[in-house]
Amino acid sequence: MTDATYVAFVPSGMSAKLRSVLQGEDTGAVTWRERKVLFGSEFYFSGPPGLVRATHAYVSQWVVKH
Repeated sequence: MTDATYVAFVPSGMSAKLRSVLQGEDTGAVTWRERKVLFGSEFYFSGPPGLVRATHAYVSQWVVKH
């Protein structure tokens, strides 16, 4: 099966928190990387499509709630 990549924009005030959580967790089959952009960061999540889609949805909801 082909891997998928989803991108989540995280505002600069929240990027450090998400980075810290991701660095401290075993993300298993999902790999991630951060690209800093104006006003925040883009977090790229790659791996099995269903798992990456769920990760993207979770991060998107986390950003909205905080």
